[in-house]
Amino acid sequence: MKKMILALVLMTSGLLVYAQIKLPEHYPIAGKWSEKDGRLYQNDEKARLAKVNIPVVQNSPAMIYEFDARYEGGAEDGHGGFGLHLFVDAAHSGESWGAGHSYLLWLNYDENPPNKNIQPGLSAQIYRSHSNSWMELVASFDLNRYAGLLTDEYLAKPVYFKIIADARTGEIRIYNPVDNNVSYYVLNMDKGVLPIKGDWIVLRTNGMRMSFASSGFEE
Repeated sequence: MKKMILALVLMTSGLLVYAQIKLPEHYPIAGKWSEKDGRLYQNDEKARLAKVNIPVVQNSPAMIYEFDARYEGGAEDGHGGFGLHLFVDAAHSGESWGAGHSYLLWLNYDENPPNKNIQPGLSAQIYRSHSNSWMELVASFDLNRYAGLLTDEYLAKPVYFKIIADARTGEIRIYNPVDNNVSYYVLNMDKGVLPIKGDWIVLRTNGMRMSFASSGFEE
């Protein structure tokens, strides 16, 4: 099993040793990206298609993705989201809606979503990307039972996420950060794409500022 650590929660001892933290190789494409103290920031709250390409070989039976994300502002207008494309077959060096052949896991806050199949408020979506300009909605989950956590106190803290994807069976487990990643949601990728592999992941934001931390990759 390969373990891919996109971003770990920074050291919980209270002593942050920034000199030991390195961001993985990455290529900002759209948005305003910067690095500070071992975190990667997307600073443009107006950017709708902000993204950064990250080379990650994903051809093992099970990949583990662990990352932390922190809200930095910009969703005061009632809209914002961020997510991660998995198993991207080829990186696109321009602004795009999709990311080649891949799956996008998306966390969304939208008080007036344009798609009637997406619940107003806090939700999560799974998209299948067929090209850089064509994605289809696979599933949408209503998360408004957690909307009470959208306070200044909670939003100021990094949130730790964990995802496990099996490239052979097509099962993706998305763990619930609210219960310390004990429970999880299951997504089954289309059988026609299996076994699936990719050489990239794409991290993206929409309409808000975010930051992410990383300590690299390991087997």
